[in-house]
Amino acid sequence: MARRRKVSNLLALNILTILKGRPMHPYEMATTMREWGKDQSTKINWGSLYTVVANLEKHGFIEATETVRQGKRPERTVYRLTEAGDVELHDWMRELVGQPEHEFYRLETALSLIGVLSPDEAVELLRHRAMVLEGQAAAGEAMVREVAQTIPRMFLIEGEFHVAMQRAEAAWIRGLLAEIGSGEFPDLDQWRKYHETGGVPGAS
Repeated sequence: MARRRKVSNLLALNILTILKGRPMHPYEMATTMREWGKDQSTKINWGSLYTVVANLEKHGFIEATETVRQGKRPERTVYRLTEAGDVELHDWMRELVGQPEHEFYRLETALSLIGVLSPDEAVELLRHRAMVLEGQAAAGEAMVREVAQTIPRMFLIEGEFHVAMQRAEAAWIRGLLAEIGSGEFPDLDQWRKYHETGGVPGAS
């Protein structure tokens, strides 16, 4: 079971990782994360950056080292990773990499209520989704191959994972569509009846 973190926002994990390289002020942290494409692998609310930094400092995971000013810009506080922050970083990473946890996907919610749609409409939408996923996966694979010529693979594996998840989702949808199309889906008649009678389908 995942342990309760003092600062659980995944933006904090990115901040701790970046500060492991060298001290930075928050604006530089944000710039570095954007340059590294971390907003592609982590859902980041940039407006919460300073709050997350403050919370990390509050719990002793980072600490201010100096305040700098460049030209007419406002003063900026530079932070560094503390020993406690380094311990937290590695413990958190071990948990995320080694311990599976249930994640709530928007599609999973929709599938649990799929009876709201008629079978024909659901098939049309799922077919469209599979096509989009396959297109995105193909584009993602091409991008990873191109970037891999100049960047070590260890910095690209989250992209590989994303493509693999797209492929897996598309394959699952294709399998479901095949069942519905062949009539093998066991509750198809009941599903159609919901819409013929105007009944209210329950959650799956």
